[in-house]
Amino acid sequence: MTLAMPSPAETLFETLKAAFPETILQGPEDLAGRAPGEHPDNFAGGVMALPASTEEAAALIRFARENRAPVVAQGGRTGLVGGGISRAGELILSTARLNRIEAIHAEERTVTVGAGVALEALQQALHPLGLTTGIDLASRGTATIGGMVSTNAGGILAFRNGVMRHQVLGLEAVLPDGSVFSDLTRVIKVSAGPDLKHLIIGGEGAFGFVTRVVLKLETRNPERATALIGLPSAGHALRLTGALQARPALQLEGAELMWAHYFHDSAKNHGFDTGWLAPDTTAVLLTEVSGESTEQAMEALEAVLADLWEEAGITSGLVAQSLTQARKFWQLREEAGFIYREHPDAPSFDVSLPPGSLDRYVADFRARLKAANPVWDAYVYGHMADGNLHISITHVGHASETDKLAIEAAVYDGVRDLGGSFSAEHGIGTEKRHAWLTYTDPVKRNLAQAVKRALDPDGLFNRGKVPFA
Repeated sequence: MTLAMPSPAETLFETLKAAFPETILQGPEDLAGRAPGEHPDNFAGGVMALPASTEEAAALIRFARENRAPVVAQGGRTGLVGGGISRAGELILSTARLNRIEAIHAEERTVTVGAGVALEALQQALHPLGLTTGIDLASRGTATIGGMVSTNAGGILAFRNGVMRHQVLGLEAVLPDGSVFSDLTRVIKVSAGPDLKHLIIGGEGAFGFVTRVVLKLETRNPERATALIGLPSAGHALRLTGALQARPALQLEGAELMWAHYFHDSAKNHGFDTGWLAPDTTAVLLTEVSGESTEQAMEALEAVLADLWEEAGITSGLVAQSLTQARKFWQLREEAGFIYREHPDAPSFDVSLPPGSLDRYVADFRARLKAANPVWDAYVYGHMADGNLHISITHVGHASETDKLAIEAAVYDGVRDLGGSFSAEHGIGTEKRHAWLTYTDPVKRNLAQAVKRALDPDGLFNRGKVPFA
């Protein structure tokens, strides 16, 4: 009788159990039945450790280094580019138990949290204090603060408050050698040499495992008015958005643009009536503003729309008359799962352009796409005021490698020349490795790789993904 040899995951799991009897560990059997999140290979490594403190995480990382076991950090597993996938023999290090809101300093508008705190949980804790995070995104229910730091997440409010990099005051992380980088400052002004936490922010777990974060907070403005506005171009939407930002009685809380193809298909899938929309509308702007009261915000918004109707080229408009209707408006933009139900293999991208270049880029991109294959089409939508576009290619089916490269070129060509980025807020992971190697300045690539070699000479953190090794 031949006995089956233990798998690399089983061997690692048993070794960890012996070395860390007090640590919560999950092995191949534990992970087999769990939903893996956005990528089916997130749990492929088969072994997960759930440290409850920075010290425990550091001990696990020192063990991994001594045993040459690659480490993959995971938070809410909502990443869309494969940055959290794991492979046999790799140790998944989860932030799930690093989930304490440690201290809310309401008077100074800062909060210290564990990396495993979900964005929505933090928002709910802050709301009774009249405060909120300076960043918001559709996956707020599952996205964790540590994951958002590691991907330098953007979202709905980036046009006003910046991305995650601009929200982080202090940070604690375990480095690949097991030492703890602790810089939990709670102040904006720090001029004490290079601000090294920015190596970890946006590093996608390649430079360190984030354990605690200090964030800036903003005033919560709950009294809001929401509208859908039909427009002939992104340029007209930018003009209208600027006018709303200039009104002293209003605070712009959202400016999301949906090109017609996306808007109509989203409306169809959500059972939303579009009879009010003029047939020649190119794009629909979802805008939300806040004011002293809901009534004041609505009146001020309607006044701006009336004043600028002709100047901004507005073709049609619909102002939400209730909170329920406003939520339905936001469903159209945020609940985009219909794309992958109707086009399961749709290649998806997120690029950022200077907002004034959106019309030119979208026209050129569509021309390049049709030139590559006349059957292909695209959904285009995104964060208008900061120029972040989400693009999903339809009618592709199972794309060959040649097709994938042709689509990638259609999307990315010209982005850098316009002053944009091939990745706006989803990171690089595995999906954008080729794009990083192709569209990133070679000096920038070499510098990133030099930093990686200095911090992680054995290449154990997030191996084979973000191409910093």
